[in-house]
Amino acid sequence: MGLLSFIKGAGTKLFGKKEEEAPVAEKETLKASALLAHVQALKLPFKSIKVLLQGEKVILQGEVENQVDAEKIALAVGNIDGVSEVDNQMNVAIQEPEARYHTVVSGDWLSKIAKTYYGDANKFDVIFEANKPMLTDPDKIYPGQVLRIPNL
Repeated sequence: MGLLSFIKGAGTKLFGKKEEEAPVAEKETLKASALLAHVQALKLPFKSIKVLLQGEKVILQGEVENQVDAEKIALAVGNIDGVSEVDNQMNVAIQEPEARYHTVVSGDWLSKIAKTYYGDANKFDVIFEANKPMLTDPDKIYPGQVLRIPNL
C-alpha cells in the first residue's frame, strides 16, 4: 500500500503522560503498543500485525485478508495526534484496487466530499461506511483527518 501522510497535530489524542514522559528508549515501544491496542479496540481484522515507530512515522507489518482492512488499519493509526506518516507494508491476501484518500479541510462535510469524488452528494453514506469504525457519526469529521474514498 505504501506511504500515507497525515497532519501531525490533528487527530485523536491517544498518547498520554505515560508515553510522552517515558525515557527515549521506551517512548517508541510504548506508543507502538498504544497504537496496536487502538487497532484492537476498534476490532479491525488482521491475521498478524506488528506496529513499529520511528519518531513520528509508523510502520505496519503483518498480514490482512483484504485491501480494505489494510487501509482501515493505516487510517486508524495515522489519524492519531503525533503521527505524521504511515508506511503500510502489510501483505494483503486478496488484492483489490486501492481506495483514494481525502484530507478534510475546514468547511468540508461528507456530502460535499461525496459530491466532489462521486458527483452525487447523496453518496455520503458510502464514505461514512468506508471509514467505520473510526467514524461514529457522519457529522463528526475534523480538519486534518484523512478519510478513505472507496471506488464505486
